[in-house]
Amino acid sequence: MEMSQNHRRTSRTSFLFAFIAAWLFLTISSDEDYYKLLGISKEAGTREIRQAFKKLALTMHPDKNPNDATAHEKFLKINRAYEVLKDEDLRKKYDKYGEKGLQDEQQGGRYESWNYYRYDFGIYDEDAEITTLDRGDFDAAVNSGEVWFVNFYFPRCSHCHDLAPTWREFAKEMDGVIRIGAVNCGDNGMLCRSKSINSYPSLYVFRAGMVRKYYGDRTKSSLTTFAMQFVKSKVTELWQGNVFSEIDRAFAERIGWLINFCTDTGGETSSKDGLVNVGWMDCSKQADLCDSFEITTSTTAVFPPGSSLAQKGSVLFIQSLDTKEIYAQVLQHLPDLEILTKSSFEHKLAHHRWLISFSFGHNDLASHEYKKLKALLKDSHIQVGKVDCITDSELCASLYIQKPCVAVFKGVGIHDFEIHHGKDVLYNVAAFAKESVNAHVTTLRPENFPSHEKEPWLVDFFAPWCPPCRALLPELRKASIQLFGQLKFGTLDCTVHETLCNMHNIHAYPTTVIFNKSSIHEYEGHHSADGILEFIEDLVNPVVVTLTPESFQELVKRRKSSETWMVDFYAPWCGPCQALLPEWRRMARMLSGIVNVGTVDCQKHHSFCQGEDVRAYPEIRLFPQNSNRREQYHSLPRSSVDLSPEDFKRKVLGGKDHWVLDFYAPWCGPCQQFAPEFEVLARMMKGTVRAGKVDCQAHHQTCQSAGIKAYPSVRFYPHLGTTRRDQGGEHINSRDATVIADILRQRLQQLALQGKSSKPKVSYNRSLMLTKAAFIKMTVKAILK
Repeated sequence: MEMSQNHRRTSRTSFLFAFIAAWLFLTISSDEDYYKLLGISKEAGTREIRQAFKKLALTMHPDKNPNDATAHEKFLKINRAYEVLKDEDLRKKYDKYGEKGLQDEQQGGRYESWNYYRYDFGIYDEDAEITTLDRGDFDAAVNSGEVWFVNFYFPRCSHCHDLAPTWREFAKEMDGVIRIGAVNCGDNGMLCRSKSINSYPSLYVFRAGMVRKYYGDRTKSSLTTFAMQFVKSKVTELWQGNVFSEIDRAFAERIGWLINFCTDTGGETSSKDGLVNVGWMDCSKQADLCDSFEITTSTTAVFPPGSSLAQKGSVLFIQSLDTKEIYAQVLQHLPDLEILTKSSFEHKLAHHRWLISFSFGHNDLASHEYKKLKALLKDSHIQVGKVDCITDSELCASLYIQKPCVAVFKGVGIHDFEIHHGKDVLYNVAAFAKESVNAHVTTLRPENFPSHEKEPWLVDFFAPWCPPCRALLPELRKASIQLFGQLKFGTLDCTVHETLCNMHNIHAYPTTVIFNKSSIHEYEGHHSADGILEFIEDLVNPVVVTLTPESFQELVKRRKSSETWMVDFYAPWCGPCQALLPEWRRMARMLSGIVNVGTVDCQKHHSFCQGEDVRAYPEIRLFPQNSNRREQYHSLPRSSVDLSPEDFKRKVLGGKDHWVLDFYAPWCGPCQQFAPEFEVLARMMKGTVRAGKVDCQAHHQTCQSAGIKAYPSVRFYPHLGTTRRDQGGEHINSRDATVIADILRQRLQQLALQGKSSKPKVSYNRSLMLTKAAFIKMTVKAILK
């Protein structure tokens, strides 16, 4: 009886391993340098990567080289390189560990036809007036304060292609007035889902927290009318009683005026993003006043701060009626950024927040376009200035500024500042400034590096040329706000402070380290604000035990009879291991007091892991309580069933259950990696859809009759109330348990509505609605009952 209970306990819970193993995927391995394969530098941005890949795809695609037997393999290599480098997380792993860090990631094994790359791939990549936004820069763009009109599209959407010529013309029309963007939801599915994009194309206007969807006609005139309502403000009518007081008030704030002298009535016109105040004067009623301004005909004039008619050339008269030309003239005559010198620098920055442009003999960020920063940052109470590092070389050297850049000084002196390492474009700089002044991240130097600090510090060692490093910086700012008062945050540029980075054995970027007095902890996990917060929480209140060979023997092998241990054997370079770590810590907190949770670093303790017969990462082992053999651990159970050809015909094609099948081959690497994921799916759909596996090496004829041409293949066989079903089933193009389960749920609901399913009531394992950690917790608790 006791053996039976133990058996049931084991079979009820060991599927936990299958769930965790869902992170495992196959890679197509290559020893070649991905950057060289695409002909790009390590500093290349997403758009440059896409353009380089498209250029190669059009010439190297197998469709264009039918007589080249190696064309397929060659194209797989560049496709693999593109898939890795376009993805921030995969690129970070590749830059840090090379191919070794990607061996558990499946990318690049499939590609599209030549026509797709010619006509559908990167629709707007060649359009200078349209900014292609990705996950890494979308929030910075739409929160910059500028007006953005964004087109969310999908490459295969015919309506998206129909709109493209109009969108290009519209972008040219709006150039310099508002920003026009595009998001490829094929490449940025997560971003589009987070914005609730469920149809293509979807057109939205964004401005500093305001979001409006466009529902009108997709014509240039309709788009323009809709867009311009977001850049309009009521124009001030100027007359004898207010003109001079209004001008003086604006000049005192260093804001100019754009005044239209005319005989028409007032109305609405562009506010120029708040760059200048806009007014109009009716010269038919204010003739004497217009005469005093030397106005003899209808015209528009720009009055920069401090200008007057007495100062020859200080007032600009504009004859053009073209909005873009007026806008360009206004920008050109805006006041230059305030110049700060060594003598004024410390005094100016003592009590005010500043965005400073450091230049080396040329304009850099002080160009006409960047004069808009003052208006964009006005509401955030950030002043804008510049320092010439040629003239004030000593000042720049003291701050270790060696090249043109911008930095935010937080208003508490000259030592607490953060340098911008994102895109050198207006919207990105403005968003950085707003984020930085409210965050608590400091640019570190040898003088303020936390070597003997009493307070704990998080230090991010990075290189500016590294895109994953740049993507991490906004996450650090978010985390610094959440942990203010508990942990200080700093960044160290290893291209500037190479010696200091070498002292701490930094060999890859980004490397994030927690310094807590004499303790040093390297952060392992996803580089996100949430991941960092959980890592810090685990440091303060550790629930996961870091095991060494010695402590493993003591705590796990010699555990008390009442103790249960779960141990994760991992390697830091392993992608699924990194994905698991946050969930592992979360699960440990959920199971605190029920199960002891530990980890073993198999890179550090390689010989020990070999001795324990650990052959793949992550390897999860459950060491149960009341075990006579303390070294015993549970292995992976099966929730799916193996199907013979007879089973396939009788149970799947002729039975009364819904089935989801995994057609596989034992020699197939991707099949081996998908196996635990399929077990998770089987558990999720238990009671609703039965799960089966067909060995296509042993049962080749069955797979051939089902139309199986690649392994693994997932097919759904719904019961439609008839005794026979199509042998091929319904193809499901995913290897993610959650995605497949969601597809099955939707399909079953559809069949129930159509009245075709003999099982109209669709039950759905509620674990899909839980986090993976919560699912693990639920599973382990079931084991221990």
